[in-house]
Amino acid sequence: MKTILVTATEDSTGKTAVALALAKLAAERGQSVGYMKPKGTRLQSNVGKTLDEDPMLARELLDLDAEMHELEPVVYSPTFVEQAIRGREDPDELREGVRESFEALAADKDLMIVEGGGKLTTGGIVGLTDPEVADLLDAEVLLLSEYGQAGDVDDVLAAADDVGDRLLGVLFNAVPDASFDDLDTEVVPFLEGRDVPVLGVVPREQELAGVTVAALAEELSAERLTDAPADAFVERFLVGAMSGDSALRHLRRTKDAALITGGDRPDLQRVALEAPGVKCLILTGGFRPPGAVVGKAEEKGVPILLVQSDTLTTVERAEDVVRSGRTRDAETVEIMRDLLYDHADVAGILGDAEADGAERAGDPGSDEETDATDE
Repeated sequence: MKTILVTATEDSTGKTAVALALAKLAAERGQSVGYMKPKGTRLQSNVGKTLDEDPMLARELLDLDAEMHELEPVVYSPTFVEQAIRGREDPDELREGVRESFEALAADKDLMIVEGGGKLTTGGIVGLTDPEVADLLDAEVLLLSEYGQAGDVDDVLAAADDVGDRLLGVLFNAVPDASFDDLDTEVVPFLEGRDVPVLGVVPREQELAGVTVAALAEELSAERLTDAPADAFVERFLVGAMSGDSALRHLRRTKDAALITGGDRPDLQRVALEAPGVKCLILTGGFRPPGAVVGKAEEKGVPILLVQSDTLTTVERAEDVVRSGRTRDAETVEIMRDLLYDHADVAGILGDAEADGAERAGDPGSDEETDATDE
């Protein structure tokens, strides 16, 4: 059996989409695939329990019959972290629980996909960083990273050093078009010269990088004050706490953004409507804007969303929505599956799990089977 742990240099780098897309690709190759996320970090309340949404999606998409406590043995909540710091969690017991859950899930599987929680170092409080989990479960590590500038290579090298010999390779995800040439001609050869294999460069796909205004309105329970189309994508937020002149200079330099400001700031709202990169206005505090602002927004085709919450709460919630994006639904996993098929070394990542499993089990015919496969 082969085990791949999908981790990342930073949070929100596409681990869930990549992990589940790899599982789907492996299943298409005829492999029996299992999944687990040892540390539940993307938590929500569900029927009186705090659960991670990612294992729930995996169970649905991969048709798994495992229980949630097996798929997610450690609920890595803020309360859990506080208790661990106070010495009220036993790291050895937690590690044993993770190992037992893994063994139960891995029975009769050709491939196990293990999704890391948060970033590479999450879990250090209880000895369950992703490199430590990889050692515990005898997993190879697929390291995800985004790339926007040369300095990002520092993080990749540091993470690769942490992972050590278990590193399967690096997969660059959500790479902007402007960065492709540098990555391909300079960064990839540099890393491979440092014995850090690069297994794919996946381009940035807008549908995975942001959310539509319509989806944002739904997530924020916002009232839409205009009939403007809401299919534009939002990737970032600007908080309106500046003068109109300063705001205009700043807004003109941004793109695919939403302005979040109080409904009682019509001066800022008017300025934002003149900036082509502002895709919508999110007005907080339940304050309705003047009719002239609404009319201008209709004319410009810019949606206005009205929420009852204060600006800080709205910013936190909106950023969480965009960070999560659409990486937790079947359609997004299918998009990522196609991206990996086209832009990653899928065969190099997945390998021949059945042959590998036979070899690790000490099957006397495993060497011959592997040689035949290589030929």
